[in-house]
Amino acid sequence: MWSDDFLGLIFPRICSGCGNSLWKYENVLCDTCFYHLPRTNFHFQSDNPVNSIFWGRADILSATSYLLFNKGSKVQSMIHALKYKGRKDIGIFLGEEFGKILKECPPFSTSEIIIPVPLHRKKYLKRGYNQSEQIAIGLSSSMGIPYTVQCLLRKNETETQTHKSRFLRWKNVNDIFYIKDPDKITGTKILLVDDVITTGATLESCISKLSLIPTVSISVATIAYAKL
Repeated sequence: MWSDDFLGLIFPRICSGCGNSLWKYENVLCDTCFYHLPRTNFHFQSDNPVNSIFWGRADILSATSYLLFNKGSKVQSMIHALKYKGRKDIGIFLGEEFGKILKECPPFSTSEIIIPVPLHRKKYLKRGYNQSEQIAIGLSSSMGIPYTVQCLLRKNETETQTHKSRFLRWKNVNDIFYIKDPDKITGTKILLVDDVITTGATLESCISKLSLIPTVSISVATIAYAKL
């Protein structure tokens, strides 16, 4: 439509990876950047690095990440734009693409409810959205699984986890989550979702609360894995 072309002149659609203009059929990433995304393929490996983070620490079915996160990379730029520059579309897009993979891969494919790691209310109001919820929206769309933000909530605002050691990350998020209306997810297979995993401290804290709900099982999926 001519209106789309006109808006494109005022608000050009650019690739969030390389900054070049997108073709009409492209969304968020150009074909070249999408093709060269550093996919982990961890979902094929039961002993993958994300799964091993939780060994002896949390009772989960499996864990995986879509992309590798390296400093100065396009993945870091995308995650930064998602979290701090209002680019909710990046989270939805990556969630949808990741969901297409997980939909064909048990135990993720058998999940019954998707739960994003929650933000504290103050941070949510400041940012205007939860980046992990945007990822959950995308996953829900491509996997055909509902998501909820009503059951796992955050009661404390915490400092940024950046530059903290594994122990300090764990201490920073220990016991900051709580469960509301546990009956709504009793006995379900949960897919717990976050943007980036490094030490797993935040996700471990979430899992410890969710595991108190009778007969639940938990899998973990993050968009990116950042190796310490």
